[in-house]
Amino acid sequence: MTEENHQAVINAYPYSKWEKLFALIPLMEDCNSFGYVAGGERISENVVTMPYWVPSEIIDEFLSIVYQIPIIITFNWPEWNEGKAMASDASFDFDTVDVPTKCKLLTAIIRNDRFCDGALVQAFESGLVLRILNSIKRQVHYQ
Repeated sequence: MTEENHQAVINAYPYSKWEKLFALIPLMEDCNSFGYVAGGERISENVVTMPYWVPSEIIDEFLSIVYQIPIIITFNWPEWNEGKAMASDASFDFDTVDVPTKCKLLTAIIRNDRFCDGALVQAFESGLVLRILNSIKRQVHYQ
């Protein structure tokens, strides 16, 4: 989905399209850990593996669902300063922005993980993803 058409597409989704994503909310609320660091081990005298994050199953399920819906938007997320400000403000009220904007933010968080290993796990651990999903759920209405 492109930046040009994402608002119309996302706003047209019926509630049923979101149900699998919303079903993850209670699982996320009960989850104690969203991933762990692996690697970083010496294999031989001159070989050491680099540490890397292993996401939990709930993150894998989340990724599968957001691509199925789909809510991933093609846009220049590294240059989106508004999104950076929202994501870095722990007291930001996500109910003040529309659902397509929250989907752009989720896209940026997911894409960032490709360049900053563990960023997605951190977004889950901090409660950022949960806050965004709860806000989407409050704004999406039964249709």
